[in-house]
Amino acid sequence: MNPFDSPEFWNPKNRSPICLNPPAARTVLPITLIRTKLVLAGKSKEEVKESVKAAIEKKELPELEAGAMSYMMSKDAYLTDKGGHNMAHLMFYLPLGTVWGANVVDSSNNLSEPFPGSPLLLAPTYKGNPEPIDMFLMGTGVWSDGTPAQM
Repeated sequence: MNPFDSPEFWNPKNRSPICLNPPAARTVLPITLIRTKLVLAGKSKEEVKESVKAAIEKKELPELEAGAMSYMMSKDAYLTDKGGHNMAHLMFYLPLGTVWGANVVDSSNNLSEPFPGSPLLLAPTYKGNPEPIDMFLMGTGVWSDGTPAQM
């Protein structure tokens, strides 16, 4: 589910154990599955993007349910080639354009920066490209086994 403009949109080394709560399993997982199916079928990024956009417009994919979130807290994950292990974190899925109090969007450059001391570590991703979802990450400080994790 990396954004389409990410250099790691489809990284075959990626191993991303994820636990979805019921609203995310019903509404975010279908998007993940359609993207995966299209990429494995050899479609280009643009073809995948257009197919997902068309499925959303035709109401073939469910609308995001309130409370959709997921947990990524496995020490065995490999999320990026950028080095080191990514943090243990929660992901909150919200309707496109949602403003969270921990983030402020600077309309002049469309960037988000967390307030000092805020648990929100990253700006929203997806941003309607084409999914009508903003996803926010929050570090947990512990792995799934309860051991401390760097944030």
